[in-house]
Amino acid sequence: METAERDAEVALEQRHVDTVYDRLDELRDVAVRAERDGYNYSHARVPGAQYERDVFVYQAAKRLHTLDAEHEGLVFGRLDLDGPVTRHIGRLGLRSAEQKPLLIDWRAPAAAPFYQATAADRMSVIRRRVIRSSGRTVLDISDDLLDTEHADPGETGLSVIGDGALMAALARARGERMRDIVATIQREQDEAIRAEARGVTLISGGPGTGKTVVALHRAAYLLYADRRRFEGGGVLVVGPSTVFLRYIERVLPSLGEDAAALYALGEFVDGAKAVRQDPLKVAAVKGAGRIRKILARATRLAPPNAPETFTMVYRGEVLRLREGDLIEARAAVQRKNQQHNHAVTEAGRALLVALWRKAKERIETGLVPAEFSREVGHRNEFLEFLHAWWPELTPEEVLRWLSDERRLGAASQGMLSRQEVSAVAASLTEPDWSVSDIPLLDELAGILGRPKRPKARRDHDGDSIQELTTTQDRLYTRAPRAERGSDYDGYAHIVVDEAQDLSPMQWRMLGRRGRQASWTIVGDAAQSSWPDPAEARRARNEALGRLPRKEFHLTTNYRNSAEIFEFAAESIRRAVPDADIPKAVRRTGAVPVDLRVPAAELTATVVAKVAEHLAEVAGTVGVITPADDRGKIAAWFEPHERLHVMTALESKGLEFDAVVAVRPDVVAAESGPQVRYVVFTRATQFLTVINAQD
Repeated sequence: METAERDAEVALEQRHVDTVYDRLDELRDVAVRAERDGYNYSHARVPGAQYERDVFVYQAAKRLHTLDAEHEGLVFGRLDLDGPVTRHIGRLGLRSAEQKPLLIDWRAPAAAPFYQATAADRMSVIRRRVIRSSGRTVLDISDDLLDTEHADPGETGLSVIGDGALMAALARARGERMRDIVATIQREQDEAIRAEARGVTLISGGPGTGKTVVALHRAAYLLYADRRRFEGGGVLVVGPSTVFLRYIERVLPSLGEDAAALYALGEFVDGAKAVRQDPLKVAAVKGAGRIRKILARATRLAPPNAPETFTMVYRGEVLRLREGDLIEARAAVQRKNQQHNHAVTEAGRALLVALWRKAKERIETGLVPAEFSREVGHRNEFLEFLHAWWPELTPEEVLRWLSDERRLGAASQGMLSRQEVSAVAASLTEPDWSVSDIPLLDELAGILGRPKRPKARRDHDGDSIQELTTTQDRLYTRAPRAERGSDYDGYAHIVVDEAQDLSPMQWRMLGRRGRQASWTIVGDAAQSSWPDPAEARRARNEALGRLPRKEFHLTTNYRNSAEIFEFAAESIRRAVPDADIPKAVRRTGAVPVDLRVPAAELTATVVAKVAEHLAEVAGTVGVITPADDRGKIAAWFEPHERLHVMTALESKGLEFDAVVAVRPDVVAAESGPQVRYVVFTRATQFLTVINAQD
């Protein structure tokens, strides 16, 4: 009977899903015809007609883009309300040809009860149904009956199928990409998602509480609620690493939004993408606020190859500027407090003043200051010397100069120890930039002054119609980040994930891009790898300014089984007694395996455990290692599409069906017990911990 009832209810939902997709196909055909008709107006020559044509094609392309977006599980929910009233909830809003609602966008106020209703406050909801589909086919349904006191399913005619969608979703295998949770958002998560856009929204919670996915759904909600503001100014999503961004990159498109720019912390300087992490002690020096003064001092030092003397002949007399003269001239320019790259005119003036003094000493009559400046200032030898003595500098040049210990020592005198100078200088000899270097390059760009960019070409050129397709491409097929550039500072909203790890210099980098923005910031202090959270908090407050703040706290761990999380929580309580410990909601019976083996047996044990986990889970297996061991341990395995080897820091924000944590005691010694806690909380089903006895 139960199977027959389930099949009947699935068939009922299938009929509605078919109707929705049929209507979607109709609207898509209309949009294609509208776009084609717009292009047929290519003969338009009157400016007003050209503008109308552009708008026509633009709107058609925009609608077509919306209808063509990723819509796996387009219809995922149903509400049966008092009345009776039925609403189907989905990834976008659709009406029938008669303008009757077929599907309510999940972000619309009418859909809010799907996430917020409870048995205590059912918001007129009798039954809430989650619909699981593959393509256009309904696979299964799961119901929650909220009107338990007043609604008898027999009386209302409402069947109740399944035992809750959330637990089924939590048990699903993890894949290569994070999935959206649009069908299973819980009430405390929904409150954070739908919070007012203004100011700063702070979302805290322990591992597995859904902070990241809540922040991404919030970005999608804001784009829906005020599209003109947030799509116009742009939404920036900041993650800790490119690995993390690859993991989350499909969440927003699956919700029908691709207007957000996703950046890792190592990607904010064009042409200088970071590919490595510095050792913890070096990163601590580069990330601390005191480095700002060191960078400013470095820009005031003469370039390594700057000429130290200048000689020219004027009216038969030799005029010579010696080292002391040039030092004095450089100081005179710097007292004006102009950015270096914008001070070349002032530098030329300082040199002319110094030469004028020499000329007055040797030439007794006939000297006129204006004439002298005009004659000398246009000579080739003077201009060549000026550009060699005061060249336009790039942030990359200046930071590379600090790989010279003597130069770094001069810039950091009294601020860094000898050991710190040696370690930082050595790190800057590496051919690739580190994640910690990127904020320094960004800071230097502000100190030096950015070169002036050429004016952009106008969108419309005469009566050519080629810009129609370019406009469409720019708005709907190119990545928005490519349009705005990594130094764009006009974002309307910024989402910062894993915020507890940001250094003061990283907060300064983001602050420069969020001068006009509202913010969503998510993190967990117990997972922090930054050694001075108080200084980072001050830098964060400076970046946010006086914006009003509202806080949301997530209390339920949906990722880890209770067995895994109890093991992880015990490890962090010893180091951080007041750590925020959420409650895990499911048990699997799989207790974590904690092994300590002889060093000679480490390789064989790890390989065997990985093979075991690959055989028992359908999803991904993560092997998480100390930073120095990653390459060596990765070489133990043949390539496998479900196997991922990474460092502890790279694993932040990710999740796997099974995790093999290799030498986590070393991770704790390198990066702190908080990072070991991160490692232990990446697994959803199985956790194996393997330490070497040495």
